[in-house]
Amino acid sequence: MKITRLTLWEIPLTSHVAYHMAGGKTCDTVTSVVLRVDTDEEISGWGEVCPIPHYLPAYPEGVRPALEYLAPVVIGSDPVGPEALMSRADAWLQGHPYAKSALDLALWDITGKVAGLPLYALLGGRQVKDMPLYHSITCIAPEEMARIAMEAKAEGITQFQVKLGADGDWQADVARLRMVREVVGEGPLVYGDWNCGATRLDATRVGKAVADLDIMLEQPCATLEECAAVRAATGLPMKIDENGHDTTSLLKAYELGCMDAVALKLSKFGGLSPMRRARDLCLHLGAKMCVEDTWGSDVTTSALLHLAAATPERMLLNTCDLSNYVGPRLDAAAPSRRDGRIAPPVGPGLGVVPDPDTLGQSAAVID
Repeated sequence: MKITRLTLWEIPLTSHVAYHMAGGKTCDTVTSVVLRVDTDEEISGWGEVCPIPHYLPAYPEGVRPALEYLAPVVIGSDPVGPEALMSRADAWLQGHPYAKSALDLALWDITGKVAGLPLYALLGGRQVKDMPLYHSITCIAPEEMARIAMEAKAEGITQFQVKLGADGDWQADVARLRMVREVVGEGPLVYGDWNCGATRLDATRVGKAVADLDIMLEQPCATLEECAAVRAATGLPMKIDENGHDTTSLLKAYELGCMDAVALKLSKFGGLSPMRRARDLCLHLGAKMCVEDTWGSDVTTSALLHLAAATPERMLLNTCDLSNYVGPRLDAAAPSRRDGRIAPPVGPGLGVVPDPDTLGQSAAVID
C-alpha cells in the first residue's frame, strides 16, 4: 500500500459560546485543518488539527506548507504502522508537531482500517466502557460561570475547569473558584486554569485564598519553576498543560513536584504516536491524565477518545469532547456526551468520516 495524495480543507469552527482565557486568548471562530490521506488501495485516513491563537507555537496557516514540505517523504510511502513514517518525517522536518499531528492521525486511521480494528485496540486495548468528561467554563463574571457550572452538572458533568485571569483581577478569580465550588457541592472536581497567564504572585494569592476548599490549580504561570513555586506556596495540587509537551518536559515537571495531573494534547506532542509514549510515561510516573487536544471537531475528538479508552481508568482524570463546543459537526454520527461521559467510536480506525457537504471545497491537494 502506498500513499498517493493529501487533501486539505480549512474549516471555520465557531464556538457556541465565546471562550475567554487569560492573556487575551479567545476561542470564537478558529480555523481547523482537516486532512485526508489517500492510498493506491482506495483506503483513506482522516486527520485534523486546530491550533488556538496565541496558545502554543502553532497556527493553522502553517499546516499546509509543512505538509507540502513533507510530501517527498510521505507520497509513495506505506502508511501502515505510523511510527515508521513519522520517524522519517521528523528527520526531514524538525519541529512543527501540530502539523504532523494531523498526518499521524490519518496514518493511524488507515492502519486501523487495514487491521479491521478500532484504534483503541491498537493503542493498548479498551480499558473502560466510557470516560468522564470535564466541562470548560469561559472566564466571564463569577455569577455567570456558576450558572454554567450548574447547567453542566445537571447534564451529568462532575469535573469543571474554571478559566481564570481574563480580566487580570485576582480577587475576581477567587470569587470564580468559590462560587463554582459552592454550586457544584462536595465531590465534583473543580480546577482553576490560567493558561500560563498569571504571575507567580497573583496565582499564589488566589491559591491561598481558596486553600480551604477542594480545588486544583492548572498551569498558572509560564514556566514549570513558577508553577512549582505556586504549588509549594499554596499546598494545592497542580495540573500542568502548556509546559507538558514532550517526555523531557514531563520528566522535568515530575522532578519539580508540580505534576499531580497533566493535559496530554495531540497537537502539542505531534499526534497519537508520541502521545501514546507520553501516556505510558505518565503511567510510570503516577500522574493522572486528561487526554485531549487544543481544539477541533469530530476527527480529533475521535482520536483522543480512542487513546483515553485505552488508558487505565485509575490514571485517567478525564477526557474532552471538543466537538461539543463548536459547530459545525464534521460527522453527525460521531460520539456525543451522555450523562457527563463519552465512549469512543467502535468502527475500524478512527470510526468517523467527515461529511463532504460540510467540508466543501478543498483548500489544497498535494500529490
